[in-house]
Amino acid sequence: MARDAVRRIDEIFAIEAEINGDTAERRRGIRRARVRPLVDDLGKWMRTERAKLSSGSAVAKAMDYMLKRWPSFTAFLADGRICLTNNAAERALRGIAVGRRNWTFAGSDRGAERAAAVYTLIETARLNDVDPRAWFEDVLRRINDHPAKAIDQLLPWNWKAATPNNIAA
Repeated sequence: MARDAVRRIDEIFAIEAEINGDTAERRRGIRRARVRPLVDDLGKWMRTERAKLSSGSAVAKAMDYMLKRWPSFTAFLADGRICLTNNAAERALRGIAVGRRNWTFAGSDRGAERAAAVYTLIETARLNDVDPRAWFEDVLRRINDHPAKAIDQLLPWNWKAATPNNIAA
């Protein structure tokens, strides 16, 4: 049963590997045509196989976990911008995980919360192809005189569009 599940999932990932780097629209179209039937088949297979297992089984628990989150799992089919995996997010966090011992003593819980907010801002800038340092320097220089109701203009994705000579991350 596990081999059959892995085979089915591998077929989905093989198509994703083919379209990795394509435009969101093209990815969505290929997913609609080629991946959706595989995902639908996987869901049907999982429900059928799950019915054969006792509720205490480890495989049943894994299937229950996935089936309860089926709408979240299948969201990538309708939106070509969504990646099937969270590898990019995990790579972005690797530096934080590696340096965890260095940040054990942030000074206080508030200090740790502030550090987490800053890391989030840095990674958000990077994910939007914005140089975090250039963005921070510009935003910190302008924020004091910037209207609070227009704060969204300073978010990385809006800043990049509005700032001439953007600096890529």
